[in-house]
Amino acid sequence: MSLLQRLLLLLVLALALPAQGAASGKVIKVLPQLLDLEGRHALSPSLYDRDAYQAELRAHPEKQSGMRFATHWKATSGATLKLRIELRGSHLGRATKALIEETVRHKGWFGSWSHPAIRGDAFRQLGELTAWRASLWDGEILVAEQKSFLW
Repeated sequence: MSLLQRLLLLLVLALALPAQGAASGKVIKVLPQLLDLEGRHALSPSLYDRDAYQAELRAHPEKQSGMRFATHWKATSGATLKLRIELRGSHLGRATKALIEETVRHKGWFGSWSHPAIRGDAFRQLGELTAWRASLWDGEILVAEQKSFLW
């Protein structure tokens, strides 16, 4: 076997072995979306209709039952991570906080979508959302995060 063939074989083997240690990842996009009394964030699949319905829900708090965070993320394939959404709000003139956690597992080559939500009394106690932070955790290790402007 020539030297070039040996080097190519070593390169192929190195790429085929799974990486050890902490997972790597990225939070690509986070879309906070209000939910209506039936748990819907939109009335049809149209993005225009979704945005119009979200504007209607913002204008009529009595029609709101919660909020979900459509989160597009990517991580090492097969990695089991914790998606954590930290929330800051304002209710009756005082600052409030809430936390949503969900165990997620990345499958495939492309990013995954998760939709953690806050509903009911926890949503009402949060009040008006002022800031959020979405993060991916591998145990106690922060893998990736994305924050709102006011975080």
